[in-house]
Parts: sequence; structure tokens; C-alpha cells
Amino acid sequence: MPGPALTTDAIVLRTWPPTDRFQSFTVFTAEHGSIRVLQRIPKKTSATHLPIDLFDELSLLLEGVPSGDAWFVKEARLIHRHAGIGRHYESLQQASAFATLVTRNPGAEESYPTVYGLLRTVFSAFAASDRPDIVYLKSLYRFARDEGHPLKQQWFPSLSPGDRPLAIELVNHPLAVQTTPPADVARLLRSLESYLRQHTEIHLD
Repeated sequence: MPGPALTTDAIVLRTWPPTDRFQSFTVFTAEHGSIRVLQRIPKKTSATHLPIDLFDELSLLLEGVPSGDAWFVKEARLIHRHAGIGRHYESLQQASAFATLVTRNPGAEESYPTVYGLLRTVFSAFAASDRPDIVYLKSLYRFARDEGHPLKQQWFPSLSPGDRPLAIELVNHPLAVQTTPPADVARLLRSLESYLRQHTEIHLD
């Protein structure tokens, strides 16, 4: 007997080692947050089979099992593939780190649409930018800010007088005009991560 059906758009956050029959993914949806989906591996090459890849944005028709914790892919249509992320190892590494962050911290149900929109923006930025270090810092800042943490009121004032204007520039100015040296970005990222570990429940590790 077929299980319940679910139609949703989703962004792929993680791929898991395949079995003989299925490839498994963690995806994020605006309606349900993180869910696990399984795509059957075809025995023969098929023009109707869409191989799902990390960071893909998809339109999915899923079928569930009443007693299970995963959904099976019945149909998959590609909305957008962020192929540019794979051009540089650092971009792939940082984009994967942000995807893992969201997997560990899906947020409250009411924040799912905001997180979904952020993922679209972030992966597009990773695909297009040659400064993945800045993309990651801006993404982490925005994720924590959208979760309601008072970074402007608490993190900014904790910075040294020399670092404070750098941080304000990084989080507020467009990527296209960013010229902050990588060493400064790395130092500010460490500071932001330290603040989040001490003052929030966001799991970074």
C-alpha cells in the first residue's frame, strides 16, 4: 500500500554513502526543515532519472512510509544546480561547512522559510565568488542574526577598535567590493565563532 505523498522544493545539504539500491540525502525544505530522502539507483541508465547532487535545489515528489523516518523520491526536477561551487576546493569546503551547520541547527519551524531563502542566497554566492572565506563569515553572521541573537548589540562591541569597522564592512557591504585580507577575515571569523559558542546554543562542531 503506498505511503503518504509529499510535494516540496528542497535544497540538498548532505549526501550519504549509497547502498546497492538507494542513494541517501539530507535535504532542507521551507515547510518541513531537514528531512532524509532516498533515491533509487537505476539498474540501467535512464533519461528520466535525475542524479541528485550536493547543493542542488529541487522540486520533489516524495512518498513516505507510515512507520519510517525517510521519504522515497518518486519524481525529481532540477530547479538550480550550483555547479560553480565545485570549481575551487575552498568554496566546496566552506559551502559544505555551512550546509553541515544548517543540518545541525535546523531552527524552529517558523524560521524554516527564512533558512531556506538564506541557503539559496549562500550557495549562489559560493558559486560566484572567489572569496569563500568572506561568504562563510557573512553567512554565519546572518544565520545567527536571523535566529534572533543580538550580534550587533553584543558581538560588535566586544571587538577591538581596529576590528570593529572591519567587521561592520564585511557583514554590511556587497561581496563585489570586499577587499579585506584573508588573515583579517580569519581572525574575525574565529571571534564570531567564539562568541556563538559562549553565548548561543548554535552547534558549530
